[in-house]
Amino acid sequence: MSEEHRKILEMLAQGKISVDEAERLMAALGDSGPAKADSSGGIWGHKYLRVLVEPGPKSESQEKVNIRVPMKLIRAGLKWAAFIPKQAQDKVDEALKEKGFNIDLSKIKPEDLEELVVHLNDLQVDIEGREKVRIFCE
Repeated sequence: MSEEHRKILEMLAQGKISVDEAERLMAALGDSGPAKADSSGGIWGHKYLRVLVEPGPKSESQEKVNIRVPMKLIRAGLKWAAFIPKQAQDKVDEALKEKGFNIDLSKIKPEDLEELVVHLNDLQVDIEGREKVRIFCE
């Protein structure tokens, strides 16, 4: 990772720039080419992970949530996970286990990300008629 890319990610982490601004800066540095699909047709052909939350008929709020996360940012985040202090990683791992996710943050690799996203792709969850959550790649 170049020094420029690292600075952009640091500014993003500090809240000095938005995700859209970080994406534009990365593109200006030459990362704007289309993502290449691997031979298995995995996530490398997708540019974004989308999470949509729509209110259901029983929802108290009619607010919609539409999150679009660049895959490059997720991949970069995996690299930055190595900088999370061990104590914090342990707490996150423990909280995830309580929710049924047996994941060790320190051992996640890009190949694991692909498998996770492939399994999550086009996941839809209806939360007791209050919200509908959809996760997919584009």
